[in-house]
Order: sequence, then C-alpha cells, then structure tokens
Amino acid sequence: MLKRIASIAVVGVFLFSLSGCASAGRHRNMEMQGLRNQISVLEAQIQSKDEEINNLKDNLASVKEAPSLVVSHKAVAEVKSRPNVKQIQMALRNAGYNPGAVDGKMGKQTKSAIRAFQKANGIPVDGKVGKHTWELLAKYLYQKIK
Repeated sequence: MLKRIASIAVVGVFLFSLSGCASAGRHRNMEMQGLRNQISVLEAQIQSKDEEINNLKDNLASVKEAPSLVVSHKAVAEVKSRPNVKQIQMALRNAGYNPGAVDGKMGKQTKSAIRAFQKANGIPVDGKVGKHTWELLAKYLYQKIK
C-alpha cells in the first residue's frame, strides 16, 4: 500500500510538473510573438528610412548637377536695377570669392570679398558695390566661372 501511495504521489508530481510546463510554454509563445511583432515594426521603419535616404540622395545628385543655377533661381531674384545683398553674395561666390553664407546680410566677410574682387579687377577698392563694380560682377550671378 505504501508503494501504491508513493507511485500515485510520483505520478501526481509528474502531472503537476507537466501542467506547469504547458503554462510556461504558452507564456514563452506569447513572448516570442511579441518579439516577432517588434521585429516587424523595426523592419518597416528601416524600409521607410531607406526610402527617405534614397530620395535625399536623388535630390542631392540633382543639386550637384547644376549647383549655381539651382541656388541662384531659388535664392536670387532677377536683377532689375540695383542688386540686393543675396545677388551680390551669389555673384561673388560664383566668381570664386568667399562672401560667407548667402544670407542677404552685408557682413564683414561679404565686404572683404567685395574688396578682393575690386582689387583683382582694378576697380577702386571701397568695399561697396557701385555701378562699375556691379557691371563686372553681374556676369557671375547665374554662371559659375572660377
């Protein structure tokens, strides 16, 4: 009889341990499914970022093909009478002089570039874009020479 009770206890313990494994297995399956879902979301984000990178590369390639024309037409309007500061900066940059950022502000770097252009072209150096300076500089506005 003692053997029978012992064998029933062993079978009970065995069955109890099996039932615990089943719930642990279900928990593990749910955890795996959650991880699979996270992987799917991350893969979709990677694909989206790859498409964004390719679009940026395409845009950059088209800008590299005609940099002076693209920037000129976006940032600089047609010159009617007197040039504005952005037009002066763009023309200086295209002529090979560094006016700094093309921001429409007449700063030290822009004035220095004007002086360098005037000196190189035999114009009186005053750091201002007068009629004679603009006549020489205007041809560089839409065309990169240097």
